[in-house]
Amino acid sequence: MSEVVSPGVTKAGNAFNELYHHRRLALVRLALLLVDDLPTAEDVVQDAFAMLLRRHGRQFTDLDDPEAYVRTSVVNAARSVLRRRRTARAYVPERERHAPSADRSVLLAETHQEVIDALQRLTRRQREVLVLRYWSDLSEAQIADTLGISRGTVKSTASRALDALARQLDVPR
Repeated sequence: MSEVVSPGVTKAGNAFNELYHHRRLALVRLALLLVDDLPTAEDVVQDAFAMLLRRHGRQFTDLDDPEAYVRTSVVNAARSVLRRRRTARAYVPERERHAPSADRSVLLAETHQEVIDALQRLTRRQREVLVLRYWSDLSEAQIADTLGISRGTVKSTASRALDALARQLDVPR
């Protein structure tokens, strides 16, 4: 019989809770850099965890790396959000932008806003590679697995993205 950790959760089922509590914030930050909207980023991460729970249960017995699974789900969901936004903007006039949230200054210091703006001007793949590399601190192999591309593509994309950022920010590389 499994040891009970809290009401309704066994020690064996605690793997999901631990993953959620230890990685959720980092995944929200990742999603925020990809979709540039905190409520949407939180929804993307919540949906990724819900999909993990629905498909693999609380113990992930059939998954080698649940964290990589959730990270890939977050990146794919962020892509879907951006696709839906692009489609909606193509047919509907852009709405008035809302004021930045009160916690925006905590998440993005003013000194970093220029870099964030330059990052948003990169291609989707370039932005994903840089965010996964420098924000999430993933290796080239992990980025390749997350995005479904080769390690060579990760290297060349990162190099081109850094060159583009340097040009936009007038920083010698």
